[in-house]
Amino acid sequence: MTPTAGNARGNRDPENADVVGTWVTADGHIRQELLPDGRYDEARGNRRSAYTGRYTVTGNHLDYVDDTGFTATGDLRDGVLHHEHLVLYREAGPA
Repeated sequence: MTPTAGNARGNRDPENADVVGTWVTADGHIRQELLPDGRYDEARGNRRSAYTGRYTVTGNHLDYVDDTGFTATGDLRDGVLHHEHLVLYREAGPA
């Protein structure tokens, strides 16, 4: 069975976490944009689009495949995204 992509908010599986948005490390060095279409764009420092690829969400678990074929995973726990060795926090939107 193929996991349901946690992408477009309007048609995603309600059992899957809503992860769409920008996630940032505490020091702001790494910024990961999880886009509504199931793509991601990760910046590292001043290097925009350092990593790009696609992601799927199953429950609170994320599977990433970057455009070079490299794979990674993440888990959403208590509103915090644990992506391999990184800890990312959801960036607050405009008030």
